[in-house]
Amino acid sequence: MSNDLEKSLKNWFIGAEKVVVAGIGNPVREDDYVGLKIVEQLQGKLPEDKVLLIEAETVPESYLLDIEEFKPTHVLLIDAAMLGLKPGEARLYDAEAITNYPAVTTHIFPLRIFCEYIKRATGAKIALLLVEPRAMEFGEGLSMEAQEAAEKIEKILIKLLG
Repeated sequence: MSNDLEKSLKNWFIGAEKVVVAGIGNPVREDDYVGLKIVEQLQGKLPEDKVLLIEAETVPESYLLDIEEFKPTHVLLIDAAMLGLKPGEARLYDAEAITNYPAVTTHIFPLRIFCEYIKRATGAKIALLLVEPRAMEFGEGLSMEAQEAAEKIEKILIKLLG
C-alpha cells in the first residue's frame, strides 16, 4: 500500500501551498474512526501556517467556514469506506471522480455536496483518501489492519507536508 499511496499523494500535493486535512468518521463505530485517528496523530507534527487539521467526525459541513477562511490550495478528506478492497487498504480518489460516494457511510451530509461547495468556495483541489474498514459496528478501537493503515498514512503525510 504505502509506495503506491505515497506516490499518488506526492503527485496530488504538487503545487500545494496550504492544505486542509480533515478526518471524517464516527469514533464509536470501530474502523470508521480511522480518518479521525490519523488527524489526531498528526496534531502538533505539521506546520500550522501551511496545514489545517480538522477532526470533522460525521459533520464536515460544520467546518466549511474554517476551510474557506484558511484559503487552501488542497483539501484532503480521510475516511473509511467500503470499496471492496482488503481491510486496511487505502486509495486516493479525486473528489470530482466520485459521483456515487460509497453507500455505506455514517455521514449525515453527502460528501459529494460538501466537496462541490468547497471547490466552488475555494478553488482548491479536493481528494478523498479512503481506507477499507474491517468492521464498522458500534464499538471503540480500530482493527489491526486499520491501525496499521493509520500509522502508514500518518508517516506519509508527515514526510510530504512536514
